[in-house]
Amino acid sequence: MEVISKLPLPLGSTDYKEICKNYYYIDKTLLIKELLDERAAISLFTRPRRFGKTLNMNMLKTFFEKSAEDTSVYFKDKKIWQQGEKYTQYQGKYPVIFLSFKDANKYTWAELYPRLIETIRDEYIRHSELKNSNKISDPDFYKKIVSGNADTTDYAMSILRLSQMLREHYGEHVVLIIDEYDTPIQAGYIHGYYKEVIQFARDILSSALKDNYNLAYGILTGILRVAKESIFSGLNNVRVYSVLDRKFSTHFGFTAAEVAEMARYYEAAEKLDEVRDWYDGYKFGPTEIYNPWSVLNYFSNDCQPQPYWLQTSSNSIIYEMLDNIQEDTYESLRQVIDGGKVTSLVYTNVIYPELGDRVENIFSLLLMAGYLKAVKTTLTPFGDTECELCIPNRELKNVYYREIIAHLSQSMSINVAYAITKAMLAKDDKALKAALNKFLREAVSYYDTLNENYYHGLLLGIAVIFAENYFIRSNRESGKGRYDIALEPKKHTLPGIIVEVKAKGDSDEALAKLARSALQQIEEKQYDAEMKSRGITNIYKYGIAFHKKQAEIITN
Repeated sequence: MEVISKLPLPLGSTDYKEICKNYYYIDKTLLIKELLDERAAISLFTRPRRFGKTLNMNMLKTFFEKSAEDTSVYFKDKKIWQQGEKYTQYQGKYPVIFLSFKDANKYTWAELYPRLIETIRDEYIRHSELKNSNKISDPDFYKKIVSGNADTTDYAMSILRLSQMLREHYGEHVVLIIDEYDTPIQAGYIHGYYKEVIQFARDILSSALKDNYNLAYGILTGILRVAKESIFSGLNNVRVYSVLDRKFSTHFGFTAAEVAEMARYYEAAEKLDEVRDWYDGYKFGPTEIYNPWSVLNYFSNDCQPQPYWLQTSSNSIIYEMLDNIQEDTYESLRQVIDGGKVTSLVYTNVIYPELGDRVENIFSLLLMAGYLKAVKTTLTPFGDTECELCIPNRELKNVYYREIIAHLSQSMSINVAYAITKAMLAKDDKALKAALNKFLREAVSYYDTLNENYYHGLLLGIAVIFAENYFIRSNRESGKGRYDIALEPKKHTLPGIIVEVKAKGDSDEALAKLARSALQQIEEKQYDAEMKSRGITNIYKYGIAFHKKQAEIITN
């Protein structure tokens, strides 16, 4: 019996030509149809990382670009070809400028600037047909860029000038594609050279996109729309398509039908519930979307569920944003991690320096970057967008546990956090004290340890790791007062946990006395009343006292 081998999955490749012929490819070519139907002069697609932006841009390049190769062969068996000559007439019609800044992430401007101009120079070299063209009006400019003798003023005009030369050479307008345009801007914000990179982006993009007669279409991708930075100053022809928009909602990421077909092809239809639990849950406009990177890795790794998306790059922009997080924002994040929802205004045009200023900016970034999904969207009377937000799926819960929680726990490693939680669940006060003191000695500055609020926040950060099985409460009324922290089990087979925090003692004896007073407060104020009213009778009570890098724990 003949064994028919399955097509491999395209992990790590963004070359449309290679993928559509040699790999399992989910046909996204109707993006071309919608783009042509929209007729937007400049289109900006904002989507999370690893949701197919670069592959789609490579597909657009292959479709539109004039080439000595007959590139129609890459589309004749695709959905776009079934739409007829109205759309196929554009295949191979235009010269294309293609720039990708997805890897433009350096620690200093001195390192990044050469990378940016190298990307531009490489695109000039790719268009070697201009080298000896007698049709272009300024051949010396082409030679100056290619030779590396250009200055900053030349590079500021380089995309505009390249589009002009291509139009002159081919007698046809140009398609400009810029993939991940905001990656250098994000790097500049994180590493401290934001002003320099913003100035470069403003100079080069505004000249290329504003009133550029040479362009047929401009197409950009990124995570955020950095509108307020005047990068697109004076442009009234840019249409932004974000995760909240209905248009183009099916073209980035995998739809439920596409994942079901993939599961059937790889004979894993019985795994659909697991795939849905781990990687579904995103909403782009009205469309249910799966994380494509994670789904591909799942089927490629014998259907082993893991947080694949977490492994693709750092979450440094999230860390930067959370450094100065306020208590109300922290409470809202904990509510979301606890399986709940939070309602917030969402802005698609925030800028990086404003990300941590207000809670709505934080939630806007978490939504645009793929860390949250909008389950409900409404317009306020003032025309603002208000969203009901929650965590999309199980994979993202892992992201919060491993990355964001670790950050909120003051740089505590996940192993230390688990050692503390394990001891707490075992009611092992000696192991809990040892693990907590180890962390305090190794990771906490004396200048940080000022008051009870600090230690309270530290324990709350650790407590979020319990969110899979516990409801996390803080400063809530119960009995005759307000407890510091309570962990209420979602299943009554687990113990309830109540923690009272004190911080002042300056000796072992004083700390022990302070910890006993904290435990006594739990008993006297009857902080366990709320849990008992819900039928939870097995409740662990911890009095924890802190002084600088030392903790003492007394349990009931």
